[in-house]
Amino acid sequence: MSRDEAWNVFLEGDNLDVLPRLAQLSGDSRPVDLVYIDPPYNTGNDFAYRDKVARGAGVSRHQAWVAMMRPRLEAAREVLAETGAIFVSIDDNEAAHLRLLMDEVYGEAQFLAQIVVNLNPKGRQLGRGFATSHEYLLVYARDARRCVLDASSTEAVNERDFPLTAPDGRRYRHLPLRNTNKKFNPTTARTLHFPVWGDPRSGTVRTADFPGAVEIAPVFGDGTPAVWRWSRPLIEERPGDLVCRVVQGRQGERVDVYQRDWLHEGRRKKLRTIWLAEEVGSTDTAVAELKEILGHVFESPKPTGLLRRILQTMPDDVRVLDFFAGSGTTGHAVALQNAADGGTRRCVSINSAEPTRIGSNAQLAGYATVADITRARLRAVAERVGGGLLEP
Repeated sequence: MSRDEAWNVFLEGDNLDVLPRLAQLSGDSRPVDLVYIDPPYNTGNDFAYRDKVARGAGVSRHQAWVAMMRPRLEAAREVLAETGAIFVSIDDNEAAHLRLLMDEVYGEAQFLAQIVVNLNPKGRQLGRGFATSHEYLLVYARDARRCVLDASSTEAVNERDFPLTAPDGRRYRHLPLRNTNKKFNPTTARTLHFPVWGDPRSGTVRTADFPGAVEIAPVFGDGTPAVWRWSRPLIEERPGDLVCRVVQGRQGERVDVYQRDWLHEGRRKKLRTIWLAEEVGSTDTAVAELKEILGHVFESPKPTGLLRRILQTMPDDVRVLDFFAGSGTTGHAVALQNAADGGTRRCVSINSAEPTRIGSNAQLAGYATVADITRARLRAVAERVGGGLLEP
């Protein structure tokens, strides 16, 4: 299988050394479209990737962590396409420092979201204080004006939000045709303030008078002038998607116009900034996923459902990079998503030869380094799901 065909590529080494040579080592000179990383969390214990710059006397653990992350985020920015985006998982220990660091490296204007991810719905019961049940995803664009990220998903659409059924069986809901945002009014959007005519008995709406019709002007609930969301030509083009009916307003009955908003295949809905475990999986489901493939060899992997949701915000042919690959969840998710929707995503996973902890399940299972776990998982995924694996 060629480099252009394989869904997964694995590179072993320190990401700070590998990233500047990514094109050479991976055999692919194209820029990366999507970066996802789950870097080591600064929990007060020592962490891997302790560079010389992060070891100075008098350096706090926060400063050391930021010093470790900065050059790696800068290197990632260099390989990221102008239309691309980066997602970074983090917990409360460094969320504030990471946000400031991302503002410096990528620019405040490139910030897209700080998403709360409910990875532990039961909450952590050990220790004092609150039972923390969430982590964060920080999302930044390389260039927000050109970024192709679509913060919506077909899975976010709920059929119950469309309670009405047309004679042909299609489901829909009514949305007011008038713009309910008072920022849009006859002063700010003059061309959208005009009368239409409708018959509330038949529901018919037209831009010109017809027998049995009444004139309808767009107004807010308090009777002040409003504007329509559709232009006159669009109303004339899609009269079958409009209906008028009598409604009870603050000043009594009036006739208003509604859009028939249809539920259709492929419809998308904007993603909220709180992602629940029931939607994207949890740490428990992630452990179970990995255990089914390799055994219980990694303490806190991310669920593939989380990564698949991230992948769905981008086109289905993106080049993905994870340079803190851990157990290999990102590569696994890429294979699963490609198999599900026929996409041609490709993922480069980078991990160091950090030794597994002495006496840990991973070491007892024969995995001497974390990179060995990543490699083993991606090999198993290639066998079970398909897509191949290259190890240059």
